[in-house]
Amino acid sequence: MRKIKVAIIGAGQIAQTTHIPAFKSMENVEIVGVSDTYENVAGKVAKDFDIPFSCSSHLELLEKCNPDAVSVCVPNKFHYPIVMDALDRGCHVMCEKPPAISYSQAKEMADKAKSKGLILTYDFHFRHGTNVAILKDLIENGKMGQIYYTKVQWLRKAGVPGWGNFISKDMQGGGPLIDIGAHMLDIALYLLDYKKVSYVSAISSNLIGTKQSNGLMGSWNPEKYTVEDGLFGNIVFEDGTGIGIETTFALNMKEKDVRAVKVYGDELGASLFPLEIYSGSNRNYQAVNYPYISDGDLHNKALENFIDAIEGKEEVLVKAGEGAYIQMIIEALYKSAEKKEPVFL
Repeated sequence: MRKIKVAIIGAGQIAQTTHIPAFKSMENVEIVGVSDTYENVAGKVAKDFDIPFSCSSHLELLEKCNPDAVSVCVPNKFHYPIVMDALDRGCHVMCEKPPAISYSQAKEMADKAKSKGLILTYDFHFRHGTNVAILKDLIENGKMGQIYYTKVQWLRKAGVPGWGNFISKDMQGGGPLIDIGAHMLDIALYLLDYKKVSYVSAISSNLIGTKQSNGLMGSWNPEKYTVEDGLFGNIVFEDGTGIGIETTFALNMKEKDVRAVKVYGDELGASLFPLEIYSGSNRNYQAVNYPYISDGDLHNKALENFIDAIEGKEEVLVKAGEGAYIQMIIEALYKSAEKKEPVFL
């Protein structure tokens, strides 16, 4: 059996804890090399995971290892140039989310992948959950009735990441919206078939991260904090329905962490984390909870789907065009918050 040759670009935490172990567990995959701008990091990771080649340049990695596919695990700022280089060399690409730091970049990436007949997908791994699949089936089969409003949240009380580049707008393109809120937004858009947006409106703040220096996820320099603490917005579709989004790194609230996707139809309501189905707006209230359903390792599922798609066994679940679309919405939400006015798409 010919193995798919995979190269890892970026040897940080997400590569070490997720991408490399997942690929190592697949009998039909061979990791042929790893690169990182910190060559000593790449070398250590190669040694720790028994990877035969390491270097500091992704271009050298692509040239010398000639991989079939790559995982891109670098800061958001560098997604675009590295993905484009990999596509130019005929590689299928799994890229960490978000796709890029601008819609124009994400669209160009999707267009290039399409023109070359290559797979480009993103690690919006929550979409691969069994619970999400059950809820999507209920919606598609009309059990929920007409969906008129969806609310998504990923709120952290004191969850500014104290490592990496998460507080740098230049490196990441933003804060909680582009980092964690994007996951919840992707679930909602996927459930609603990524229907067309009319306009968005949002407010944001950075009043906490710029004056505090530590939290539950480490410490940071408030003078270098250039992203939002939180963003709160509305996305209105062309059919008049909408999504409300709330996402924070820091918020003065009771809970340490809140994740939720709530879907409201005229027949049933539902929420995720955990999956519950609600009925009885004008009858006796009922809730059906599915605590026994395990999603398993969603990162692994996303990476397995990527490899299976390369082998032609199934379609990739997260399409490159959908990644570009969510990037467009994220960009519009940031623009609305900055200009303090709605942004029409």
